[in-house]
Amino acid sequence: MRILGVALIIFGIVGFLVTGVSYTTTEKVVDMGPLQVEREQERSVPITPVASGVLVIVGGVLTVVGTRRKNG
Repeated sequence: MRILGVALIIFGIVGFLVTGVSYTTTEKVVDMGPLQVEREQERSVPITPVASGVLVIVGGVLTVVGTRRKNG
């Protein structure tokens, strides 16, 4: 559980530093025999600070619980 907790904390911190992830998709617009027209569109996925905060809190709880179970 500790490893998962630490990973969630790291992902949460990265989420605070990176506000979103963008990627490009290619879509066929016209496909008429040998004639093909494609369009590239850039999309983005926002990462909210609330989600990052939840990851940090849950990761902290899992880390503490994992440490207590190992010691106790």
